[in-house]
Parts: sequence; C-alpha cells; structure tokens
Amino acid sequence: MNQKHQQTPTPDIPMLAGCRRVPALGFGTAADPPVEPEIVRSAVVEAIEVGYRHFDTAALYNSEEALGEAIIEAINGGFVESREQLFITSKLWCSDAHPQHVLPALNKTLRNLKMDYIDLYLIHWPVSSKPGIHEYPIKKEDFLPMDFKSVWAAMEECYKLGLTKSIGVSNFSCKNLADVLATAKIPPAVNQVEVNPCWQQQKLREFCKRNGVLVVGYSSLGSIGTFYGTNRVMESEVLREIAKARGKTVAQVALRWGYEQGIGVVVKSYNKERMKQNLEIFDWSLSDDECRKISEITQSRACLGKDYTSPYGPYKTMEELWDEEL
Repeated sequence: MNQKHQQTPTPDIPMLAGCRRVPALGFGTAADPPVEPEIVRSAVVEAIEVGYRHFDTAALYNSEEALGEAIIEAINGGFVESREQLFITSKLWCSDAHPQHVLPALNKTLRNLKMDYIDLYLIHWPVSSKPGIHEYPIKKEDFLPMDFKSVWAAMEECYKLGLTKSIGVSNFSCKNLADVLATAKIPPAVNQVEVNPCWQQQKLREFCKRNGVLVVGYSSLGSIGTFYGTNRVMESEVLREIAKARGKTVAQVALRWGYEQGIGVVVKSYNKERMKQNLEIFDWSLSDDECRKISEITQSRACLGKDYTSPYGPYKTMEELWDEEL
C-alpha cells in the first residue's frame, strides 16, 4: 500500500437535525455533457488525494458507481484511511419521489456506491413524476405534484433505518420548505440550491437559517460550459478586480465568498491544479469593502433562469414557479 497522503483537511461547518459535520467545500460529480465513468472515477481519486472529503452525486447523474469505485481505490491507495472519513451526498430523483419508492431508490444508490450508508440523502426537486420513467427533462404529461408529507415521512424512515445519516432537500423554495416543516418529525438538515455571487439567494438563506436548515450551494462558479450555466460569475468584473488585487483566482474569490456566508459549497473541476486552487480559500478572508462590492453585483439566476428547461417541463420554467412561490 502507498504511504498515506498527508493533507490538511478542509474546515467543517456544523450541521443540524442529527447530521454529522460536513466539510465546507464539496466536490461535485454532475457533468454536462455527460462524461465516461472512468473520467469521473479518476477525478474523484485525484480529488481525495488533494484533500476533498465531501462528494456530491445523485441518481440522475449516473456517477454513483464511478464514485463508489473511486473511493475504494483511494482507500486502497492510502489517500484516505476509511469510508468514514468521507461525507457522501446523493439525491432522490423525481420518478422515485413517491412514498413507496423512496426506500428502494436509496437501496439502489447504496448498491451503486457499494456502501452501507450515505451521509446525506436529498429530495432532488420539489416535484414528483411518473414512476418508472427516469429521464430529464420530464415530459409535461409525466409531471405530478409531490405529496410532501408522505414523501418526507419515507425519507425519515430511511434515516431511522440508518441508511442515511441525515436527510434534506434540494431546489426547495421557502414555500416548499414550509410545507415540509409543517409535518416533519425530523426537519431537513440541508437545502442544496444554486448560490453564487451572481445569485446570492439572500431571502432563501435567511429563511433556512431561521429554521435551522443549512444551505449548500451548487453552481458556485456558475456551471460555465453546461447547457444551463452562465459565464457571469467567472467573467464578473467585480470578482476579477478583487482577484487581481488579492493575487487570487476568480474561482477562489467566489468560493471564499460562499464560505464566508456560512454555507456549504460544492464545486466541480476535473483539472487537478484547479482542484488544488479551489481548496486554497481557507487561510485568507475578504475585506468589508470587497464584501460590499460583491453584495452589489446585479442578481440573476443561471441554473433556474428563463432559458432553463426545469424538471417541471417546458411548459413552466423554474423561474416562473419560484416567482409564484416566493
């Protein structure tokens, strides 16, 4: 076995509702366009080698198997001592967001990952779709409203069985969260949503904080290069000026901003040098003036914008939905 890699672990953010502590910076495995499993496997091994400990996947991403294989390889290679040193998040897809399908879906995820449990299981979107049809985007005729009470009760059962150490939601608005909280015996630990300097989600973050729900931000750099992403973060003049003045990359400034908001941050790069750079955000801080400038950046969605075909289908964009609910 190789000598164990000595890497300073990333800082932790305390989590609520029985959830173990989650590393502040997570590594995403969603790829658009899709990539070969071998690319995901190799990238995850490198990410563990350089210090990442939180890995984000989902049934929809088709990356669970590659992630599981990479973790086994990393343990065998001595880059991490055991699976217990890692924090693994996965998500329930819409077609399984029915009370009778939640547990089987999680068991399938566990088989894919070759694990006995995951650390965090999220409802991917606040919507259900016709069972047995695993596709994206969802066709209009397959769209179904979610029974929040019964689906969340099934998520709670997964927690009670020890198959996931914590449960949460993703892409939930204030109203969606309120619906879940109204009947939940175990409140959501996390709401994973798009958050970055160009879509700061102040109202939603405040709502989550009041209710003890940790926000974890995805598309932290705008998901540039994807069909739903934007270059507004990486090409922001405000972020570029701060980065230049501080001798940092734009990505580091954006990620540091997220960390200073007290949220978890998920970022993806398959380039090893950028993986390392993205971790180098914990030994410096933004000034008050820099934070003020970032707070004044014009806000607009990327992943949930007008050109984005949401899982709700092309007949209603997620922006229209969120505008109704917020």
